[in-house]
Amino acid sequence: MKLNFDDFQKQEVSFDINELQKAYKEILKIKDFSGVDGVSNFGAISLTQIPGDPDSIKGNKARGVFWTKPDKSGREVVRDEIIDEAAYSEFIEDYKETYFKEVFEVLSSKYKLGRVRILLKEPRSTLSWHRDPEPRLHIPIITNPGSIMVIDNVAKHLPADGSVWITNNTKYHNAFNGGEENRIHLVACVLDHKFN
Repeated sequence: MKLNFDDFQKQEVSFDINELQKAYKEILKIKDFSGVDGVSNFGAISLTQIPGDPDSIKGNKARGVFWTKPDKSGREVVRDEIIDEAAYSEFIEDYKETYFKEVFEVLSSKYKLGRVRILLKEPRSTLSWHRDPEPRLHIPIITNPGSIMVIDNVAKHLPADGSVWITNNTKYHNAFNGGEENRIHLVACVLDHKFN
């Protein structure tokens, strides 16, 4: 069987990995990761919000709607809240002095973005098998060889080298961190990208 890596698309744009890691450390001095009540191993720091609405990044809005098949029946169920991704256009004031502001401006000039977040995957943890409403843009900031994303049974490690990837999260997928350090990605919802 030939593996199909078409659901992992490396983009032509890239960023300085040292500046990304420095900006990540600066953000942690301002804000800790917040999760969703009752959900373990998930952490997010939102870089964008609905203009003037700090509540738009709290609670389940940090995660957003997704579909999953939670048991052997194979029946699909919906989880969390539907998010108006296009409304998340304001870069949060607290982070405007970090390199992430420049990253956001470059990405916004090339893609129609929804929420832009820093996502944490803790060591030895995994996401559920699920699908999202739109593709995701990933910039790995801290990773390890045991951090793998799986889309439709195809597994790939995304290196932390400044590369930008768009992944087909409209298909069933997960991500796991089999390493012993946190996996940190900048992740943005991409509203104008189509996969074949």
